[in-house]
Amino acid sequence: MSKIEVNTVDKQNGSTVTVGGPGTNVVLGTSGQSVTLGCGATQTGFGRTGTVNWCTTAKTSPLTVASGNGYFINTTGGTITVTLPSSPSAGDIVAFKDYGNTWGCNAVTVCRNSSKINGSCNNATLNTKSQSVTLIYVDGTKGWQDIHDSTSNVTGTPLFICATGGTIATVCTNFKTHTFTSTGTFTINSAPTPANNNVSYMVVAGGGGGGGSRGGGGGAGGFREGETPAAPYTGSPLKNSSGLPVSVQAYPITVGAGGAGQPGGAVGIKGSDSVFGPITSTGGGYGADDDVVGGPGGSGGGGGGGGGYAGGSGNSPPVSPPQGNNGANSAADGRGNQGAGGGGATEAGITNTTSPAGGVGGAGATSSITSSPVARAGGGGAGGVPGVACGSAGGTGGGGTGNPRPAGGGTPTANGTANTGGGGGGGGESPTGSNNLGGTGGSGIVVIRYKFQ
Repeated sequence: MSKIEVNTVDKQNGSTVTVGGPGTNVVLGTSGQSVTLGCGATQTGFGRTGTVNWCTTAKTSPLTVASGNGYFINTTGGTITVTLPSSPSAGDIVAFKDYGNTWGCNAVTVCRNSSKINGSCNNATLNTKSQSVTLIYVDGTKGWQDIHDSTSNVTGTPLFICATGGTIATVCTNFKTHTFTSTGTFTINSAPTPANNNVSYMVVAGGGGGGGSRGGGGGAGGFREGETPAAPYTGSPLKNSSGLPVSVQAYPITVGAGGAGQPGGAVGIKGSDSVFGPITSTGGGYGADDDVVGGPGGSGGGGGGGGGYAGGSGNSPPVSPPQGNNGANSAADGRGNQGAGGGGATEAGITNTTSPAGGVGGAGATSSITSSPVARAGGGGAGGVPGVACGSAGGTGGGGTGNPRPAGGGTPTANGTANTGGGGGGGGESPTGSNNLGGTGGSGIVVIRYKFQ
């Protein structure tokens, strides 16, 4: 057996170096040595090792792939179509990997480009999160066949929550808040188990509308709050200390609208509920019209004028801690020509027994879940009589002032403040229709807070 020892094999002429001939067996190198192709050189006849050369720049738009390459496909921005090589040869190989773990939401379409895929004349779909797949072209009967298909996700357990949805802000360095002022979706993309998988929350429903002439103030929307030790802050007196455990999923968020105020002869409209997962805050009760009782809700609406008409019950349906308070009864001592205040998150509505003016709305609750202390869920104030008494003030936390509005020194609105769940102010008693109209309750809000680093 002959042996040739050289450091480099190079061509004498032409562009191809041929090692061995038909029927020969040539051994290049010995144990412990490596045989290296020169820079820019290519090989034929050796065959592939069954692997691909990975392109590490993620693809975010449609492309036609080349044999021998692997591609990271990023569908975060939407679905993508990849087209297989045209006129493939036996042994051609391509591979794909879910770059952003998003194929389950935005799939990859594999266009067969006239070749079969696993014997089928149809395009294929890759729609499994974290999937990777390798395809090899076999022949015209079977076309491209998958020889590797993995759905394993070797990512370690995350230390902190990662989520999307709503208006996101970083607060107090290590915490994020997601604020929803309208209906949306809070999506947990990763959540550690069991550490740091709790979130703090505040869920406020829409406030109730104020009643018409001599109307009671609308009740505040229900106020519910939970503070987890993993995301602490200065909460309201109504908070619980357990927060809410979350998992990787989408949580629909409902933000309740405020109930509409009504003209003379009609009670206000109850506010709408706000919802986050298992937490539901009930819309505020309606403010009563003349000679009518107030409506129940998160906080109850104030009773109507005429003397001794009951306010609506708060914390209805009951939860613990309570989500609100009762609306006040209208006065029954000869001064009861006006309605009573709607209930607030931390205080019942007020009955005015000392003047013809109606009662003040109950106070709301103050929370620093968004880092700055803000009061929400105040009850609406009752209506007044022009020339006799102005409408009464709403409770702190967005409660609307009753009609008619005071002349001079400012003109408070009869509506509850948006995204506070404040109750609408009650309508006044006047030939002027605008003074008879009760105020609309303020819309609700949902805030979620968690530790992200």
